[in-house]
Amino acid sequence: MLRASDGFTRLRSAAIVVVGYGVSFYLLSLTLRTLPVGIVYAVWSGTGIVLITLVATMLFEQRPDLPTMLGVGLIVAGVVVLNIFSKMSAH
Repeated sequence: MLRASDGFTRLRSAAIVVVGYGVSFYLLSLTLRTLPVGIVYAVWSGTGIVLITLVATMLFEQRPDLPTMLGVGLIVAGVVVLNIFSKMSAH
């Protein structure tokens, strides 16, 4: 919706962006109560990158090339490794 807001000149799209960011940060703050900050941010940013790549592909007809797909694959692999093998404690 950030792109659709056209530099925050379209009120409806801009409002959706602001509400979306507010909800995202609120939910992020809830997860930080119990999970380690390094894991939370890695998952949050990795998930965001993958989802935005998918949205750009479907809505804006931006076709990812091989380096993009490899990079996104490495991000997914990194998040999986963190979640499966990390022994980070929350405190």
